[in-house]
Amino acid sequence: MYRVVEKFISINGEGKLSGQLALFIRFAECNLNCRYCDTQWANKSDVKYEIMTKEEIYNYIKQTKVKNVTLTGGEPLIQKDIYELLEYLSKDNDISIEIETNGSISLKRFQDIKINQLRFTMDYKLPYSNMENEMLLENFEYLKEKDVVKFVAGSMEDLEKAKLIIEQFDLTKKTNVYISGVYENIDAKDIVEFIKENNMNDVTFQLQLHKFIWDPNQKGV
Repeated sequence: MYRVVEKFISINGEGKLSGQLALFIRFAECNLNCRYCDTQWANKSDVKYEIMTKEEIYNYIKQTKVKNVTLTGGEPLIQKDIYELLEYLSKDNDISIEIETNGSISLKRFQDIKINQLRFTMDYKLPYSNMENEMLLENFEYLKEKDVVKFVAGSMEDLEKAKLIIEQFDLTKKTNVYISGVYENIDAKDIVEFIKENNMNDVTFQLQLHKFIWDPNQKGV
């Protein structure tokens, strides 16, 4: 049984499939409390949700006829029986599953799930988030070429730390590396100039598209 607070069709606002049609399933609650979190409402213990079984989630996905499915939150990997849900979804090779995770939950136990189109988009929380101490560095061992590690910078200090982590763990050789900014907190031009000045090859700058298309606080987009 899964606690779903929101499900909707939109476009991917960031990551490898940015701009592509996607179905989002948002689960309740998170184990972190990031300073800039834009879904705080979903993390509250008293948030309203609907209970869905794995069969109901799968049937809903198929009814939409949308191929790209993003499981998000909250934090999807803290959901009870999330492993069983992923195993169940793995029976269908016509859907592509992306899991947005905050970097504090081990990815090790998910390595043996045989889904050809399963990928992780994992955050590394930088100092501005106030959650950097919660990051599980061993997760860098489990990221593959199809996955993404995402850095959301709120300051120049964050950019320096992102550069250090990328170099320390040789991330561009292991997976896809994206950098974006905390909305309205750091100038996009400053991030791009930082990437240029530091010759950060194979690092992708991104904007959160949905925040420019709709009101940044709007749900269901």
